[in-house]
Parts: sequence; C-alpha cells; structure tokens
Amino acid sequence: MNSEVTVRELMNREYVGVSESDDLVETVELLLREDADTAVVLRGSEPVGVVTERDILALLVDQPSLDGATVAEAMTESLPTVSPDQTLDEAADRMSARSARRLVVMDRGEPLGVITEHDLLAGRVVEPAREATIEATVPGESAGSAMATEEEATDNYEDQSICEVCGSFASDLTSFNGQLVCADCRDI
Repeated sequence: MNSEVTVRELMNREYVGVSESDDLVETVELLLREDADTAVVLRGSEPVGVVTERDILALLVDQPSLDGATVAEAMTESLPTVSPDQTLDEAADRMSARSARRLVVMDRGEPLGVITEHDLLAGRVVEPAREATIEATVPGESAGSAMATEEEATDNYEDQSICEVCGSFASDLTSFNGQLVCADCRDI
C-alpha cells in the first residue's frame, strides 16, 4: 500500500446513519435503497455501533420474524474507528486487529465517513514491482531502457480491476449477475 495516502483520501464520506430505536425492516429497506451493506448507529450525533447485513441475518436466524425488531436488537456495539489522518497501512493494521471489514472514520468525536477493506485494496500501488524492475536492470544498460521496463510493469496493472465477489485483481473480468467477476468466481 502507498504509505503516504491517508484514510481521508479514500474514505466514503456518504454513509447510512440510523438510530437504535429505528425499525429494523425499515433499516433493511434503507440499506437496499442506498446500496449499502452497513449503517452507522447514532445516538444523537454520537456513533454507538454499526448494523451490517451479517448482523441482520444473524438476528433473522434467531428470530424468524423481524416484525417489531429494532436496530438495537441487531447492531454490533463495538465500533472500530480510525482517524482520517492515519495512513492506509495503519488503517489496515487496525482493521486486521479488530477483525473488521470496515472502520468508521472519526474526527473530534464526529463521524466523517466509512472506509472498507475494498477501499484499502483500491488504495494499493505497485511500488514493489517498480523497485524490482529497477533492481533487475543489467549493468551498462541505459536509463532509458530501464524506464521502458518500468512503464511496461506499470502497464500490466492498468488493465486490471477488482473482482466484486472476492476482491482480487484480474484482467479478465466479466459481467455476471450484475457484478464484474473473475474467472474463479464465475465457476462458483
């Protein structure tokens, strides 16, 4: 990852916010309308937890009917947070330590946005490949040919995108059920 890029540069500033007393079915409808998988649970303007698709499914297994259920019944109260000025490496470390898929970006007690594991993956750069290319230059080879090799290495990554199912980089993505997926995920 590029250690100079901060969370502020990649975070999603728009997030779904709900309160603990909100009806869970209405919250699910809101998440679907907003095409979101997470809602930040707020008490006033203070974040007190998150409710994810997984939280809702877990409650549905325990309680087959969600009629009358509130967000408080499904939410996860631990709120993994990160500062907007932290680097992507620091955010990845925090995400890994908390076994979280997303972090709420907080500044002076106020939520600014959310950063996900996919955002961190998108923030990765090809620094190691550049260094390997430069080190592999043959003595006596001109700097121009080393630059051409470096550009070729960079070009190899420009035609790749992220699979929307597994999150891996691939150059052969295909639209499948409304998602861009790699060959491995198409076979599943």
